[in-house]
Amino acid sequence: MASGIVFDIRRFSIHDGPGIRTTVFLKGCPLRCRWCHNPEGLNPGLEMMFWARRCIGCGACLPACPQGAISQDGDVVSTDREKCTLCGTCVAACYTEARQIVGRRMSVAQVLAEIERDLPFYDESGGGVTFSGGEPLFQPDFVRALLRACKDKGIHTALDTCGFAPWEVLDSVRETVDLFLYDLKLMDEARHRRFTGVSNGPILSNLQALSQRGHAIVIRVPLIPGINDDEENLRQTGAFAAALPHLLRVDLLPYHSMSGDKYDRLGRTYPLPETRPPSAGKVAGIVQMLRDFGLEVKAGG
Repeated sequence: MASGIVFDIRRFSIHDGPGIRTTVFLKGCPLRCRWCHNPEGLNPGLEMMFWARRCIGCGACLPACPQGAISQDGDVVSTDREKCTLCGTCVAACYTEARQIVGRRMSVAQVLAEIERDLPFYDESGGGVTFSGGEPLFQPDFVRALLRACKDKGIHTALDTCGFAPWEVLDSVRETVDLFLYDLKLMDEARHRRFTGVSNGPILSNLQALSQRGHAIVIRVPLIPGINDDEENLRQTGAFAAALPHLLRVDLLPYHSMSGDKYDRLGRTYPLPETRPPSAGKVAGIVQMLRDFGLEVKAGG
């Protein structure tokens, strides 16, 4: 039976598709977007998160670590991530839950059991399950099995994807996806490479192929000041979206910096420390610009 690495299962979600939903976050992503708000989903393996604000400096984790990866200087506790083997002994020893291993291997049956807990809410609200990440298509066998299991149970399925995958992967899952939540970040190929690390060629061609086959698609545009909020990119985005034969809506997702603390907990540097959210007026102007292309547009997800 297929299994994979999940880093979160969020219940009662209302921003990841219609109705009340359960969102399952899978680890691993081929992109490295500078504004990523789920950095714990980028790497495919398990990772250690450390909440420095929760730590009381008791030192209980030091003798617990068999690798000697943890040190303390006064009240400051540090972890050598090169030595850490993610055995979890420090997590068990921490009184304040300042340590957490992000990611766990789960079977399809285990994930499905979590999803089925909310069946009454799906029935009443028209909701279902959304597979997100990271990038769920980064674990193709696992997400394919999960989607099939949900469809066999009559559960509405949504796939939140960046679209960067071989067409063969998308083709193998598309019949079990009721709704695609499809990211569209930058239209210029060079700029896309600069800010995400990959070409947008496969992303655009996969989106066109899905639309041509009549799939339900909501395009999601993260609005990142100074990166993709310029008129040229937005007009190219609007023209591309308007030319698709089947499209439900465009969602604008204004940038926020609430994920900055996650980078600290993972021992990383946040790439956009000076970036601020766009103003309400700026967002409203972009909404109108895209509506001028004949698109249905919603701001805020």
